[in-house]
Amino acid sequence: MSGNIVILKGSPRKKGNSSVLADRAAQGARDAGASVKCFELHELQLHPCDGCDACRSAGGCVISDDMEIIYGELAKADGVIFASPIYWFTYSAQLKVCIDRLYALWNSDHDSFKGKRFGIILTYGDEDLYTSGAINAMHTFESMSRFLGSKITGWVHGSVGDIGDALKDPGLMGKAYQLGKTIVQPVA
Repeated sequence: MSGNIVILKGSPRKKGNSSVLADRAAQGARDAGASVKCFELHELQLHPCDGCDACRSAGGCVISDDMEIIYGELAKADGVIFASPIYWFTYSAQLKVCIDRLYALWNSDHDSFKGKRFGIILTYGDEDLYTSGAINAMHTFESMSRFLGSKITGWVHGSVGDIGDALKDPGLMGKAYQLGKTIVQPVA
């Protein structure tokens, strides 16, 4: 099996738990024969969508920043993994800025995400999906996927409080690896 997978890491911590799990998913995808491109969103220059709607007539976003690199990779991608810690009851601001900017791709080509496979990795400090806010992020990803005509092929989520806790959880690491392998498989 082969394919192109893009991983969007929303953690400001390079060695944070969601990033570690994203790296494990990347290894699973590579082992399944995919080409993987990871983006540390915190290290990129990404400006928020300014709602100008110029993408409707311009055929893409008119903001010139590092999102242009991501757009190019997403165009080639068969699957996208979104990875983020839960901050203040949803995914991180870094991931939010990137997701908001996906509007330009959808706006210039309503089928740009149709049929793409999505994988979701979420980490949180609380032990409960509801009190941590992870459920809010999950609902957002479900709505986004439904709207875009994509398919969520897997979820990896867990309570990990301190940096490095994901590495100590073989079950969580195994799920991340399996997500990477699964996202490479075409959706039936």
